[in-house]
Amino acid sequence: MNYHCILTEVTQGVGIITLNRPDVMNALNETLCREVGEAIDRFEADDSIGCIIITGGAQVFAAGADIKEMKDQSFADLHRKDFPRIQRDCWRAIEDARKPVIAAVAGFALGGGCEMTMACDFIIAADTAKFGQPEIAIGTMPGAGGTQRMTKAVGKAKAMEMCLTGRMMDAEEAERAGLVARIVPAEALAEQALKTASKIASMSQPAVMLIKESVNMAVSCSLEDGLRFERRAFEATFAFEDCSEGMNAFAEKRKPVFKNR
Repeated sequence: MNYHCILTEVTQGVGIITLNRPDVMNALNETLCREVGEAIDRFEADDSIGCIIITGGAQVFAAGADIKEMKDQSFADLHRKDFPRIQRDCWRAIEDARKPVIAAVAGFALGGGCEMTMACDFIIAADTAKFGQPEIAIGTMPGAGGTQRMTKAVGKAKAMEMCLTGRMMDAEEAERAGLVARIVPAEALAEQALKTASKIASMSQPAVMLIKESVNMAVSCSLEDGLRFERRAFEATFAFEDCSEGMNAFAEKRKPVFKNR
């Protein structure tokens, strides 16, 4: 595929999307967001891919939305064309992917960049990473989930403070707050993200999908309903050939050979 604002590759069963607007610190414009959504859909349809990584490279994830593209828009313009819709469609493609999507973040992940990372299933951060929703500093507010996903990730108090002040949090604080799953040295980010993604890709994909769906259920339903869903999903795994293979391999002290069925 020929993309203008992203790069894609497939390795070790992992589809990698790299944001590629280095001259503007990977600022998110309509084209980039549309292409990320398209790449996610393409990787979803490829049975050889078991996990997806979104990264901005070694220096920066994304410094925010492309303000030059937005600055002359009026309320009527935004409302008529539903300007955030393209971002929303991109975020939905990330969240609706049945395969896990990992954000590998170095440097700034601000505004829309931060919102994109929070749409992913989890974040692996370089020790250089900085997260924030600085929209208040230019007289506006997060418009693609910043007030909502941030609150769910780190709680009301910290989300409120960050969105109202525009303050950035570094990787260490982000990990303590629960926004980030793990911190790695900046020079090891690509290697560690790929190692994690390829490990996921090596597992039984039907089981991976059920686990992702079950964890996501925990965020949106009561504990009782979540436990009921989990039990039914667990029982369903016993219909998989991979479950039988995995248990037999464990009993026989060998490595399982999953066939993703």
